[in-house]
Amino acid sequence: MFNVKKLAFGAAMLAASAVCFAAPKVEIVTSEGNIVVNLNEKAAPTTVANFVKYAKEGFYNGTIFHRVINNFMIQGGGFDRNLHQKSTHAPIKLEDKNGLKNTVGTIAMARTNNPDSATSQFFINLKDNDFLNGTSTKDGYAVFGEVVTGMDVVRKIGRAPTGSKGFMDDVPVRPVIIESVKVLK
Repeated sequence: MFNVKKLAFGAAMLAASAVCFAAPKVEIVTSEGNIVVNLNEKAAPTTVANFVKYAKEGFYNGTIFHRVINNFMIQGGGFDRNLHQKSTHAPIKLEDKNGLKNTVGTIAMARTNNPDSATSQFFINLKDNDFLNGTSTKDGYAVFGEVVTGMDVVRKIGRAPTGSKGFMDDVPVRPVIIESVKVLK
């Protein structure tokens, strides 16, 4: 016969430990609506810590989605509404071979041709973008989380009319503002 009190206590402890070790979750508050993203700290610890650091510093407040390509991705987190690039921390090491893939609804770090150049900019995939995944012979783009609510907002942003502005193409005609990125847990 089992002890109901011990069983209940054990279940409560297990639930409490799951909460304590739950993956970070963030809410990206935009002018078009809110997007909630679960971050995968286990697969991409450096990338998640970097993103959370920027979020906690308020870095993303007032930045824009500056590159929007429907049926591909939406990119933001580095420029203000006047397309002035914000100063960032040092780049991080690429974590692209972590088992996560650039599939619809995943969030990944933007970077230059230098694999270890990601700083603050991120993108959310609007479709499966297998060509962005790292392989044994080429570097990819590090996925570090997935949209859990607000994919309708992501798609809405993806449909925004775009044009060229200054040195950039695919810029939304009407700025899509990232009002804040809040760490929920």
